Amino acid sequence: MSRIRHIRGSRFVTAGIAATTATLLAAALSPTADAAARPSRTTAIKNATSALLDQAASLGLTSAQGTKVRDVVVDADGSQHVRYDRTYRELPVLGGDFVVHLAPNGSYRSANRATKRAISLSSVTPELSAPKAADLAVNALRAANLGEALKRVTAKPQLVVDALHGTPKLAWRTNAVAQDSLGNPVARTVLTDARTGAQIDAWDTIETAAGDGQSLYSGTVPLETTLSGSTYQLKDPTRGNTYTGDAANKTDLCILGICISRAPATLFTDTDNHWGTGATSDRSSAAVDAQYGTNETWDYYKNVHGRSGIAGDGKGSYNRVHYGSSYNNAFWDDTCFCMTYGDGDGTTFGPLVALDVAGHEMSHGVTSKTAALTYSGESGGLNEATSDIFGTMVEFYANNSSDPGDYLIGEKIVRSGFGKAALRFMDQPSKDGNSADCWSSSVGNLDVHYSSGVANHFAYLLSEGSGAKTINGVSYNSPTCNASTVTGIGRDKVGKIWYRALTVYMTSSTNYAAARTATLNAAKDLYGAGSTEYNAVAAAWSAVSVS
Repeated sequence: MSRIRHIRGSRFVTAGIAATTATLLAAALSPTADAAARPSRTTAIKNATSALLDQAASLGLTSAQGTKVRDVVVDADGSQHVRYDRTYRELPVLGGDFVVHLAPNGSYRSANRATKRAISLSSVTPELSAPKAADLAVNALRAANLGEALKRVTAKPQLVVDALHGTPKLAWRTNAVAQDSLGNPVARTVLTDARTGAQIDAWDTIETAAGDGQSLYSGTVPLETTLSGSTYQLKDPTRGNTYTGDAANKTDLCILGICISRAPATLFTDTDNHWGTGATSDRSSAAVDAQYGTNETWDYYKNVHGRSGIAGDGKGSYNRVHYGSSYNNAFWDDTCFCMTYGDGDGTTFGPLVALDVAGHEMSHGVTSKTAALTYSGESGGLNEATSDIFGTMVEFYANNSSDPGDYLIGEKIVRSGFGKAALRFMDQPSKDGNSADCWSSSVGNLDVHYSSGVANHFAYLLSEGSGAKTINGVSYNSPTCNASTVTGIGRDKVGKIWYRALTVYMTSSTNYAAARTATLNAAKDLYGAGSTEYNAVAAAWSAVSVS
């Protein structure tokens, strides 16, 4: 599907009119800025490498540490932001990530670090064995799935340095995976102290959500396909060759982190280039939803944020539909760089190929390639909220009359057995019975799908403002935690502020207080310090008790 894109225009200088610094900065960051002189990714990395040598002490880098580039952002004005992962004596450092910010001429400006604690260990030899760490992780996986007869349980420990939870320490990060009684995957990452055996943290590995889709949900939608001989393939050459395949109701078999076999992704084909019937009895109907969701998510990130593909490298991902047996889930998997959708059990959920589900899950991939927000505690809530926010932005961006944009998460896929009209409600998250409207010191103890409520509430208030209103036929009445009245700045600006905060300022350990700072920095970059947008960001965070 093609879209009209903004064409770069001329910039004018009017004599006698003094432009403010904020105005100049906003112009420099706008799509109209001349990109011809912008540094390349290679140049940005070279400049950052020089900065690392000069700023090693301030960044806590020592001869025992190594760095690896994870992501690069180059602004329209030439400012550069290079994100690094860190190792210590060749071990990955959880919370060792940092972002180096450079001026257009490549000189060092500042840095954001996930932790500022010194990373130095007396030994990297664990007292707790790897098999024992694996056993502890398996026990944690079983505890998180009580009542389930798990099978094909495996666990793969990796020695790491944990700098996310206080003083850096040697730890085992163990990915424990299994299948439930229906053959569907369950997984949990467990962080264990390599000296004492105490559990430091644990979180679900499969990042989940639920949503809506196409053909089954979004009416008749345009698709770009590939003609091979006389047969059309559900592969989009205009979006990095993204494609959709049939998983044939099978699941992945992975042992010790190595997938012995994966559910297939047999490419859907058609003879007349008219796909699906809008009924679940036609297996290609769900495939249309999945492909459409991928297309709209690709277009949103490309046309709104200038990001080409999930990893920003122009390469497409792929979709697997009809995964597992009555599988009530959809998930993004970095290891296959793919989206996977279950068909639902028909009672709680229908097929999970919804548009906002696609936007949500693929945004987990964007987060993984940028801030890599740790999937537990407050950072885990921000990870989930990021996907809810961008999933919602994708839904509004698509402007599909069969599925108008809304601030409900998963409203199309829920069935009567779920008991609620949607999975989550951004205007007042507590309407789902579990999510937090307001920040408190205990928010980080909630499941990440519920601690996300604070950021979801913030994003709604910043977009639309507080109080009662109706948008696209849906009624909302968003309260504030401090009895204030918040005036929204529009979701387009909110999306741009959140994306810049995610890709430039947030790190793996970002919590709610740091997210406030990150979004304020993003608003200052985009609209100027003291601007209406900047002040609105501050007011919206205060309205959800984040100060």
